[in-house]
Amino acid sequence: MIRVLVNGAAGRMGLQVVKAIAEDAATEPVGAVGITHIGEDIGELAGIGPLGIAVREGLAAALEEIKPDVVVDFTIPQAVFENVKTCMAHGVHTVVGTTGLTEAQRGELGKLAEAKGISVFIAPNFSIGAVMMMKVSEEIAAYLPDAEIIELHHNNKLDAPSGTAIMTAHKIAAARQAADAVPAPDKTHESLAGARGTVVEAVPIHSVRLPGYVAHQQVLFGGYGETLTIRHDSLDRKSFMPGVILAVKKAPKQKGLIFGLEHYL
Repeated sequence: MIRVLVNGAAGRMGLQVVKAIAEDAATEPVGAVGITHIGEDIGELAGIGPLGIAVREGLAAALEEIKPDVVVDFTIPQAVFENVKTCMAHGVHTVVGTTGLTEAQRGELGKLAEAKGISVFIAPNFSIGAVMMMKVSEEIAAYLPDAEIIELHHNNKLDAPSGTAIMTAHKIAAARQAADAVPAPDKTHESLAGARGTVVEAVPIHSVRLPGYVAHQQVLFGGYGETLTIRHDSLDRKSFMPGVILAVKKAPKQKGLIFGLEHYL
C-alpha cells in the first residue's frame, strides 16, 4: 500500500486526487495539506465520507509527522518549487501536477533528486488523451511544420499559456528541427498587440479563459491546399486521475526527475 499525502488537497484537483487515491486498492490517503478548510475532514470535502484525515497547514510539519511515501502536489505556481524541495528534504517522492516550474528549476530539482535517490515526477497534463494529442502533433509537425495552438481553460487557471500548450510547442519545434522542416513565413505586420498570441519556439499559442471550460486544446496544421486539426477535450477533472494514479504507483520505483506522462505509457 502506497501512503499518499495530497498538498493542495482542498482545491478542485486536490479533492479529485483524494477521491482517486482512496478508491484505488494500491494507494491510501494519509494526509491533506491546504490553505482553506483547515480542520475539516478531507473525505467529507471530497464527497466520499469521513476518512479521519483533517486538512492541515504546513507541509514540512505534516511530512515529519505523517511520513508518507509520496506527495501529490496540486497547489500554485508560486509555491510548487519550494514545495518539491521540502518533500525532497524529507526523502519523499513527489508527483507534481502544478504548472509553472521553469526549465532551470526543473534542472535543479533533477540534480537534487538524483543526489538523494528519490523521484520527482512532473506532468504538464495527466490526461492520457492529452498526451496522445501531443505525440500525434509531434509526428505531424515533421510533414506539416506550419502550426498554431489554441488552448482553452476555465477562468480560474492561474497561468497562461498552459503547460500542455508550451510542451506541445516544444515537441513541434523539435520535430521540425529533426526533419529539417521549415514553416512558411508569417507576413502579418499590422495588428493590435497580442493579436497573434504569444510565441513559443516559433509556434503561436492563443489562450482562452472562460467559465464553463475545463481543459481543452486544439493544434492546427496548415499545408498547401489543406488543413489538419487535432483537438483534445477534458470534460471533467476525473480525466486526469488515471494518470495521477499511474504516476503515484511508479514513484517509489523511480529515481531522479521524470517530465511528462508519456514516459510511463
